[in-house]
Amino acid sequence: MIATALRIAETTVVENNPVLNISIFIVFVGITMVIVIRASRNNKTAADFYAGGRSFTGSQNGTAIAGDYLSAASFLGIVGAIAVNGYDGFLYSIGFLVAWLVALLLVAELMRNTGKFTMADVLSFRLKQGPVRMAAAITTLAVCFFYLLAQMAGAGGLVSLLLGINDKLGQSLVVVVVGVVMIMYVLFGGMKGTTWVQIIKAILLIGGAAVMTIWVLALNGFNLSTLLQNAADASDKGMAVLAPGLQYGSNPLDFISLALALVLGTAGLPHVLMRFYTVPTAKEARRSVVWAIWLIGTFYLFTLVLGYGAGFMVGPEIIANSPGGVNSAAPLLALQLGGPLLLGFISAVAFATILAVVAGLTITAAASFAHDIYANVIKKGAADSSSEVKVARRTVVVIGVLAIVGGVGVQGQNIAFLVALAFAVAASANLPTILFSLFWKKFTTRGAVWSMYGGLGSAIILIALSPVVSGDVTSMLGDGVDFAIFPLKNPGIISIPLGFFLGWLGTVTSTTQEDPAVAAEMEVRSLTGHGAEKAVEH
Repeated sequence: MIATALRIAETTVVENNPVLNISIFIVFVGITMVIVIRASRNNKTAADFYAGGRSFTGSQNGTAIAGDYLSAASFLGIVGAIAVNGYDGFLYSIGFLVAWLVALLLVAELMRNTGKFTMADVLSFRLKQGPVRMAAAITTLAVCFFYLLAQMAGAGGLVSLLLGINDKLGQSLVVVVVGVVMIMYVLFGGMKGTTWVQIIKAILLIGGAAVMTIWVLALNGFNLSTLLQNAADASDKGMAVLAPGLQYGSNPLDFISLALALVLGTAGLPHVLMRFYTVPTAKEARRSVVWAIWLIGTFYLFTLVLGYGAGFMVGPEIIANSPGGVNSAAPLLALQLGGPLLLGFISAVAFATILAVVAGLTITAAASFAHDIYANVIKKGAADSSSEVKVARRTVVVIGVLAIVGGVGVQGQNIAFLVALAFAVAASANLPTILFSLFWKKFTTRGAVWSMYGGLGSAIILIALSPVVSGDVTSMLGDGVDFAIFPLKNPGIISIPLGFFLGWLGTVTSTTQEDPAVAAEMEVRSLTGHGAEKAVEH
């Protein structure tokens, strides 16, 4: 069985058709660009640019949320992790789904009812505008930038398999192309155009995954047990791929730390939470939740079949040694199932996934700077809507250029630390402040500022001193440089509790208390949605 899988994989690599892949990708970009330009014709106010005029229905927004949340890591990364590491790889699917449920059930609707455009609207509702908005904007920009770097670096890495480009210059050019297209999407389309890109991408991604899942099951007699047994037979690890511990058994504490960051960090990811400001009512926000849960949950079930299917039909060894590494599992499975045409489609979907996610991240970062820092800190709320949108558009270009430069700079490097940093910062800095603001009436400005800066600083410092940066053969700087004094690869187990502790400590040591009347107003608005359609004027 292993020999058969190796022979299949060797054949599929030869059959790859980069020209077809590029052609399908160009067609997708062309069609979506036309849609973006048509959707953006009424982008005149800040509400239009940041929140799509709050004109999307619950089903549309729920689909867009799925498109924003299901990144390239969800599709390519998880399928590859399951193909190579079996059960432990599927833990990513479980973790991401549980994380999404935490985000939706705990903070999403409450934040939508309380805020206007950004996360900082909620955090500064009953606290002092200046310091809280500045801190929230900095943590938002940090999360978005490191997440952007990971996506841009991923684009360069994937092209080595999907388009047959193996040199660093070619990968860098792909990063530039992705960055330019991303800038055009957001610059011309704003949130409305970005949302439609995310909706189209979600439909293509989930539809493509569904077709491949049914195909794999059909080849195994629609019997999941048969598929699992075949995957175990094809792996040199045997039945171990069906049991826990293959990847994380040697260091369970590191896995717990990573799981904390993933599960709790999602609830603090600003680009996901911002999607709830695009619907007109709290009722539509709840409909968004239902749609998103069904779509995301269904997709993560598909990854189980696709991962073990790739392990069976392609082989873990060939997947691990292919130009794209474990990220090549889904494309190689598509090539085995449907030949170059299906691989071309999956290639386009993979790039569409990256484009949709980076567009969502970019508009979130631009909104955070223009709305929070420029309009409310620099102009102290006196900026008009048109000037705010102009600043946001200029910010999009700056962020896009920085993402391109950063993405080119990290080509060939270990990008795991970038993703870990994004989730760790979100869980350590954003989530404690969000929960305290929503549920603790005595929470103060000092507590918010200490929590955000402390969570941000501790996450960055611990990762800088961890094995993902130095001291290991897989480290960013290699094993020739070693200043890793923190033993874990993810700081969540330390930085997340620290973020909560600093929020509590800053509050109990505050000499001034916040206005209880405003705290009461925030509680009523967050729970009932009363006044949610109005601008936050506090």
